[in-house]
Amino acid sequence: MLSEKSTATVRATLPAVGAAVGDIAELFYTKLFAAHPELIRDLFNRGNQNAGLQKQALAGSIAAFATHLVGHPDTRPDVMLSRIAHKHASLGVTRDQYAVVHQHLFEAIAEILGEAVTPEVAQAWDEVYWLMAGALIAVEERLYAEQQVAAGDVWREWTVTGRVEETADCTTFRLTPADGAPAPAHRPGQYVSVQVELPDGARQIRQYSLSTSPGSPVRAITVKRVHGPAAEGPDGEVSHHLHARVHAGDTLRVSAPYGDLVLEDSGAPVLLASAGIGCTPMLSMLEHLADTGRTAPVTVLHADRSPADHPLRGDHRALTHKLADASARFWYEEAAEPGDGRGRMDLSAVPVAPDTRAYLCGPLPFMRAVREQLIAKGVPARDIHYEVFGPDLWLASA
Repeated sequence: MLSEKSTATVRATLPAVGAAVGDIAELFYTKLFAAHPELIRDLFNRGNQNAGLQKQALAGSIAAFATHLVGHPDTRPDVMLSRIAHKHASLGVTRDQYAVVHQHLFEAIAEILGEAVTPEVAQAWDEVYWLMAGALIAVEERLYAEQQVAAGDVWREWTVTGRVEETADCTTFRLTPADGAPAPAHRPGQYVSVQVELPDGARQIRQYSLSTSPGSPVRAITVKRVHGPAAEGPDGEVSHHLHARVHAGDTLRVSAPYGDLVLEDSGAPVLLASAGIGCTPMLSMLEHLADTGRTAPVTVLHADRSPADHPLRGDHRALTHKLADASARFWYEEAAEPGDGRGRMDLSAVPVAPDTRAYLCGPLPFMRAVREQLIAKGVPARDIHYEVFGPDLWLASA
């Protein structure tokens, strides 16, 4: 809960801070990486840093959190906090790192806003920061406890037992713990972090959804190779490394599974909508539904460039056919086959059962468009859940 005094101060200064939050984030990361170069080398995604995506995400989360506290001082934006905490846990972030962030963030705030940062203003925004940090720390430590690991100690060596070239740019890596111990349990839709050592010595980390169900004897990730800077993201240096250098018999450093986009254990109808490599968490959910004999309606939707670019397309269809009441429809920009949609995903002719729980994964514009169509069909916003690969820019671009 934000104190009354700080609420008034934050409300009064929020327009100025909000207008400058992008510059603050830029200077913060400059200061942070100058003091701790190991963080950009071994923890932060330097591709996202170079493209400015992480700065946008930080700015968006700070602005959203402060705005929420001012408007609802007795509550917290738990959905946003949960998503951030799961990502932090998959990276092994620990409590002491929040003090480091605090130091450089508040130096950046003071430098950007200058004399506007009076002691009263500094104290109010300090309270905002530690409310957010404290909430994240609490969730992250709970997540570590659930995985039965010490805070930050999320890494294990896994052996690649096989690889399958799904498409020209998507490869599935089958994994098993190198120590022979059981794989940690995961929920359908969760992801793991994978850390690789690149030729320049950097140990970069990326998140990849587990594309198999919790009941499967196999753990697998399907990785799309990213070709150079693009509108949806920066260079894929880790994906290129995995495609070019990692083969059966090699080992990878893999985190415990995390992620808050998980399939609810209920009897409600389910809709799974994805685009591109966003199908991977949907496949885990779909396989789980098939394994558990779900009888409620299941609607499977996917959009891609072409059938040849659709990763795990055969699994998408085969798993759908295993369910008692399920249908699948795909949309392709090119080479659509009879029965497939052409162009972008259009839900106008797709029936949506009452009380449907919808799960979305793909590029942000795709998810926004599908969410709007679902809401127009009567699906409440609370029943539409999403996952973003990379920094979550949903709030930053709202």
